[in-house]
Amino acid sequence: MDTTNKSWWQKPLRVIQPNLQVRDTDQIDPQELAAQMKDMGANTIVFNVGGIYGWYPSKVKFHTLNEFLPTSFDLLKEVIEACHQQGIRFIARVDFSKAEDSIYLQRPEWFARDLQGEPITIGAKRPGNWSLLMSTCINSAYRNEAVAIPVLQEIIDNYDIDGIFFNAPNYTLCYCEACSRKYTNLYGTEMPTERKAFEPAWESTCLRDNMDNLYTMIKQTGKDIPMILYYNLYHDNLFDRAETTDMLCTEPQDILSLGHHHIPEFWKPALSMKMGRSLPDRPTPFGIVHSSPGMDWRHTGLPPAEYSFWLSQIPAHGGSIWHSLTGIPNTIGDKRILDVVKNFNVSVEKVENYMDGAAPVAQIAMMWTADASAEGWADGLINMQIPFDVLLEAQATTDKLSQYRGLVIPEGMQYSDSFIAIISDYVQAGGHIFAEGAIPNHPALLKLLGISEDMYTSESLLASYLRFEGANNPLQKGLEHTELIAHRGKVNYVKPTGADTQVLATLVPPFSPLESVGAPPERASLPVSHTDLPLAVWNSSGKGHALYLPFSLSQLINEYKLGEHYQFLSNAIDMALAEHKFIEVSNFQGLQMTVFEKDKTLLVHLVNGVGRRPLSTNIPLHQIEVLIRLKGKSVKAVKQLISGQPLEFESKQDKLAVSVPKLDIWECLLIEFE
Repeated sequence: MDTTNKSWWQKPLRVIQPNLQVRDTDQIDPQELAAQMKDMGANTIVFNVGGIYGWYPSKVKFHTLNEFLPTSFDLLKEVIEACHQQGIRFIARVDFSKAEDSIYLQRPEWFARDLQGEPITIGAKRPGNWSLLMSTCINSAYRNEAVAIPVLQEIIDNYDIDGIFFNAPNYTLCYCEACSRKYTNLYGTEMPTERKAFEPAWESTCLRDNMDNLYTMIKQTGKDIPMILYYNLYHDNLFDRAETTDMLCTEPQDILSLGHHHIPEFWKPALSMKMGRSLPDRPTPFGIVHSSPGMDWRHTGLPPAEYSFWLSQIPAHGGSIWHSLTGIPNTIGDKRILDVVKNFNVSVEKVENYMDGAAPVAQIAMMWTADASAEGWADGLINMQIPFDVLLEAQATTDKLSQYRGLVIPEGMQYSDSFIAIISDYVQAGGHIFAEGAIPNHPALLKLLGISEDMYTSESLLASYLRFEGANNPLQKGLEHTELIAHRGKVNYVKPTGADTQVLATLVPPFSPLESVGAPPERASLPVSHTDLPLAVWNSSGKGHALYLPFSLSQLINEYKLGEHYQFLSNAIDMALAEHKFIEVSNFQGLQMTVFEKDKTLLVHLVNGVGRRPLSTNIPLHQIEVLIRLKGKSVKAVKQLISGQPLEFESKQDKLAVSVPKLDIWECLLIEFE
């Protein structure tokens, strides 16, 4: 992105969103709130304005007003003015996803319907004296010309807002007549009764069409008012979202209320930011972090250690932080939240100007398939401190891939003819690919992987093993004292072909059915200790290589988290990087590392998530060794931006060695070159 003449919203932002409760309206003192936001480190606020409730005296018909608004002054206008006096930008939050039942009674055609034609009611059993809320249809006039557009026009005409954020803009499954007609017009067939049978693009198309109408209206005002829209790490079309908005945000929630066995993976914010940054020439994506351990517990806060770790992943992976709180500081009962937000923003402010315009440095790319296989590879790469970028299928072009030494292709990737041709050229030119599991029987792909078309899929194997083959096996680095590591799952039985194909690992088949693996030990001998069934095939092609794993390494990482599977993955990546490996860091499970470059500097982020989650305390790491390949550069200085402490360093044999004495939660190393 061109860093000159940037608008305010293209510069570093620290956002706080106090999610307002209508019954607390009389506790909002505009001057006090603005001062509190400033004290907590915000330079931008997101504040409720319109949609489900209007927070100003709206004249748009069917726009429900907050009944607790003061009548003696315009609360919205005074909050905006107070924020601007403190140098805080004001983003208007609007939400047209729901409306009160009084509107439904007058305009029932605006509301989403289930398969039986009934309206979709939200919170019907909510205690207290509340009206019913009902889901609006994304293809209805309510979300377009009848209510949403007039409300937006009214806000822009009457208030000095700096931006607009659409909360809950997504598609709600709807079988109303408008949706049915649109579906038939688009696809020439009736709308299916089962959601899984819908055309894959349907939901994204509906959202794109609705947002395009609203985006067009905002831009027609002639004002520099950016629009902010969600993207989703899963089941979303990032390109559709980018077409109809100026800025992108996502919510990697740390939902601890799901229970310990369903705790979100520790890399969720990291991967969400990588996804948002995958589109070039876009403003920095926002990572929205809710302060609560789940919406059902939204009136208390995340454990501070867990909260700080979760927050730190956003800037460390190149995102802008967006704090989401329930209520204003005066109504938040868990004051730990306020302390964490304030302290964290102090750290962000120390780093943000260095990160402004910085580009990620990664030698590995991973195809993002939004499934468990991609999650497993991401888990392995992050836990082994291997910097990587994520790519969508449309981004896998010859030019793009040429930036990377290695490309990870998780199981489940759709191998189109064009994709196979691109990765074949990539390997020929010196690239390295890593593929796993079931693959199509495509001649060009099989040739690239060095296997024949004679493939068979096994049953799901239990009590089986992977055996390393040959002396000085690069996949066995760090595992030299074991000849077998655990294996489970299906295997694609393949046969290697060609003089340049090496089998680096083979299958040791199950020694017993599962019910008798432990008894008696006298019968635990392996009936077959060696086979020629490959579990790792390394094939040379042109100037590059392909490593094919005819089993699911990602599944093993997802399910069992064994250190040897992580080491196996890291060794595979090292085979591609070889002497070109740019950076190495002491390995700790739970330590995240990213690298960015800008002008004559490198920025190395370290985020400490070590320990059993949810983290109740932050366990410091000591003497983290960082080794960086200098490529002929001369180092001027190394310092820690957050602690402010300089670091001693040593440069020899074209490598920089730095030791970080202690890492609590998050640190950013600034490496300056001559």
